[in-house]
Amino acid sequence: MKYCSTRGGVRGLSFVDSLLTGLAPDGGLLVPETIPDVSAHLDGWRQLDFVSLAQAVIAEFVDDIPKPVLDKLIAEAYADFEHPDVVGQVELGDCLLLELFHGPTLAFKDVALQLLGRLFSHVLAEKGQRLNILGATSGDTGSAAIAAVRGQPNIDIYILYPDQRVSPLQELQMTTVADSNVHCVAVKGSFDDCQGLMKSIFADLPFKQEYHLGAINSVNWARVMAQIVYYGYASLRSPEPAAFVVPTGNFGNVFAAFLARRMGFPIRQLAVSTNENDILARFFATGEYARGQVHHTLSPAMDIQIASNFERYLYYHFEQDSAPLKAFMQQFQATGKASLDSAPDDNVFLATAVHTGDTLTAIAEVHKAYNYVLDPHTAVGYAAAQKLRGRLQGPVILVATAHPAKFPEAVAQAVPGLTPAHPSLDNLAQLPQRKVVIPAEIEAVKAVITG
Repeated sequence: MKYCSTRGGVRGLSFVDSLLTGLAPDGGLLVPETIPDVSAHLDGWRQLDFVSLAQAVIAEFVDDIPKPVLDKLIAEAYADFEHPDVVGQVELGDCLLLELFHGPTLAFKDVALQLLGRLFSHVLAEKGQRLNILGATSGDTGSAAIAAVRGQPNIDIYILYPDQRVSPLQELQMTTVADSNVHCVAVKGSFDDCQGLMKSIFADLPFKQEYHLGAINSVNWARVMAQIVYYGYASLRSPEPAAFVVPTGNFGNVFAAFLARRMGFPIRQLAVSTNENDILARFFATGEYARGQVHHTLSPAMDIQIASNFERYLYYHFEQDSAPLKAFMQQFQATGKASLDSAPDDNVFLATAVHTGDTLTAIAEVHKAYNYVLDPHTAVGYAAAQKLRGRLQGPVILVATAHPAKFPEAVAQAVPGLTPAHPSLDNLAQLPQRKVVIPAEIEAVKAVITG
């Protein structure tokens, strides 16, 4: 399996090279040169447990790490998840909830990042190299990435996050980690500012090379690869092809579902659910991708107006032709807006935006009806599923992205007196914190990295 850039300037990379490259040198995102068709394997895969399915699926994309080594890394990545099946499934009326938050930081990002951290550590040890990981987070990626690589002797990690615009517990999960290889950087700006700074620094190729920068955001292909597994796992347990409803900010999670469908897993539809930051909902309704003002909401991990993984979707929309993709992205970069001739008509994607009032209502209604507590991001998905119910075909599977204990303020706003908790979060506020606060400037980020 070889990898190429969406923008056409890079081809023929091995998996290991793609892992260490992160953002492609031409500014594009790395994707497989071919998407494997696994249709012939599905009957044999239906009875596999999560880890075994992960070992089968990921081997389709990785041929330069020996299979016994790869299988061991995958098994180790999920050994400490709290759920015996790694991911949980809970019925909420006519909707099935796919719980992805049973990892160490209680967010779906753990499913990919626990593996990514082990892949980095293995490859760097094999090559005798060090890596400085630079990432940007709107909430959950940062803590999950830190948990994946904390204490690693050949890795330092620098996480940019918008100052005072992630939940208090999300920040504590990052800033209370005491390992010396962890560096938390609060940026005075939005998540889009953080992501833009990260991409600009990766685009500075001499700096990237000199300081051995690597990516742990979903710009790194391995993140998306690992997320394909849980869509395959859930789809194979559905009695018929399902519609997945995915709370969406940066488009990486739902893009993994898109790829799972292209690989042949029985997935009928994908519903993109956004909050007030509705750039993706507007795109799928109109074909126009137009940046708006960032709204700060109860679902902060989705407070994004530039979805970095959206470029990967466009690559396939343009039938893997980099020329129209580059023109589209250049226009968007220059003007903040770019358009297709019309809304995409692929019979795959639905999309809708959910506002704060509907999010709170969803938390309250689900708690009253099912005695189950949704976090605000999953509540966005639940409210979207209700709005789209007449258009969703087949069983509906809602992706639950975070444990509600990470967002007690939002839950209490919806259900007064209810305070969800989790033992791993209970004592964080008593621990010392480490962070630096910087302006949203490239040189300020570089100064943190260079020391």
